[in-house]
Amino acid sequence: MEPWIVYDGNHVTVYNNLQKLCEYTGRSIQWCDELWAFMLEDMGLIEEFTYYLNHHVFLDKMKSAGYSMTDLYVQQLDRFNIKQDSGKNTAACNKEEMVLDAFYAMAKLNKEPEKPGGKWQEGFGMDRMP
Repeated sequence: MEPWIVYDGNHVTVYNNLQKLCEYTGRSIQWCDELWAFMLEDMGLIEEFTYYLNHHVFLDKMKSAGYSMTDLYVQQLDRFNIKQDSGKNTAACNKEEMVLDAFYAMAKLNKEPEKPGGKWQEGFGMDRMP
């Protein structure tokens, strides 16, 4: 009897959708592949991303250092608003780019949990950028 090969096309579909989002937001293939590598190391990230792709909202099941995907997304929006000095989300704010940045931030936070008192706990302040 020959061995069976089990093929799960879900990961291929998720990766293809990640590539499309990266292309849409102007991210390089290298950046996209780095995020994908983080996701492959943490199935929770793939679950969160798959849910986002299907529902366009975060599952928020995953938490790292007490922060959810929504927390990281809002932080990305705040960072954009400070850089643009607009105080609100204008049409120039690419929400899909903020989503990708939130996933990348979660991947980094999972990989390198911060020490107590780090930048997440002290906040960024009006005149500081991470």
